Amino acid sequence: MDNIFMREEYLNRIRGFYHSDVIKVVTGIRRCGKSFFLLSVIKDLKNNGVSESNIININLDKRGFKNIKTADRLEEVIEGYITDNEKKYIFIDEIQNVKGFEEVINAYREDGHSIFITGSNSYLLSGELITKLTGRYIEIEMFTLTFCEYLEMKRFLKKDISKNIAEEFTAYIRDGGFPKSLEFDNIDDRNLYVQSAVTQIFEKDISKNKKIRNRTAFEKIQSFVINNFGSTISVSNIAEYLRGENIAVKEDTIYRYIEMLENAKIIYKCPRFDLKSKQSMKMQQKYYLADLSIYYSMNVDGRINYGPVLENILFCYLKSKGYKLSVGKIGNLECDFIVRQNKDDYFYIQVAMTIAEQSTEEREYKPFTQIRDNFPKYLFTTDTLLQKRDGILHLNMIDFIKDNKTL
Repeated sequence: MDNIFMREEYLNRIRGFYHSDVIKVVTGIRRCGKSFFLLSVIKDLKNNGVSESNIININLDKRGFKNIKTADRLEEVIEGYITDNEKKYIFIDEIQNVKGFEEVINAYREDGHSIFITGSNSYLLSGELITKLTGRYIEIEMFTLTFCEYLEMKRFLKKDISKNIAEEFTAYIRDGGFPKSLEFDNIDDRNLYVQSAVTQIFEKDISKNKKIRNRTAFEKIQSFVINNFGSTISVSNIAEYLRGENIAVKEDTIYRYIEMLENAKIIYKCPRFDLKSKQSMKMQQKYYLADLSIYYSMNVDGRINYGPVLENILFCYLKSKGYKLSVGKIGNLECDFIVRQNKDDYFYIQVAMTIAEQSTEEREYKPFTQIRDNFPKYLFTTDTLLQKRDGILHLNMIDFIKDNKTL
């Protein structure tokens, strides 16, 4: 296990639950590294004195375990590993392959064993699982590599890193953060891997969904949301777009199809919040991609629209740190993100590629002037020369993420 890249951000989040009987459910977009994360937890446990005989590792997609399809068979396999009365650490990958697994893992939980599971997001986050395991599990949500992790993993793999950090950041934007893509040196091989990863995500987590009755409409909605990431989207906008394509779909169906993309962790909703009325605006939402390579693998145009791209990168980075984000509406103005750490701590954020032009600077600072409370305000750009103005923190976003900083 020496060749496992240890993602400390997530290990720090789960370590406090290593020995707890609370079930650890690891979610995240397919290929983001959940299986290797389980292996890194196993390595961490061994390094901290847990005997290998007390660790049970079952990957239901691997040879030797693929025939486990029923709860009884799963229990039989687990029992085969238990030869004493000591506490066991049970790891089960792709657990949705077993019908009715909930009662089995809950029984082992009640016996005091520590359980870690991963699987299809669409199932693991369904109402059925939540109902059966309410109060007995925690969710550890994983994301693809942040720019900081991207650089760390390149060092881990002994890959060359450009001395020009902006060049590396541009490569990160286009290549995305799927961990395994970094193993390929040739750019064509890397692109082919990313395209196959994205294709598999859609095929395994979306295409087989029996609830999709209008395949053409779903694919149009999927394309619309992905191509408009970082933009305000309403169901009525999508319905109008579909009518222009001669496709008639009810608004409830559009909601349901977008929710499927969310459940597969392909997109993340960033709700809008009216700062004056203190109310959520449910009719208009923004969506960000789990990884920018999803967009670039689906489009032949490789140009970078830095506005939504930088927002997307910062959104995912802050989400990976456990922050909650929404879009702030202040009258006719908009604040890119309202970030919440807990119930009482807020941060206001604007994102732009540069404020070198005075008109751009005025535009980006203007929403801050309309916010009447004293919570911290941040302006993130890629500028190397930073502005000092009105107590607002102007930060270089590339350096902020590269150095793994927090608000």
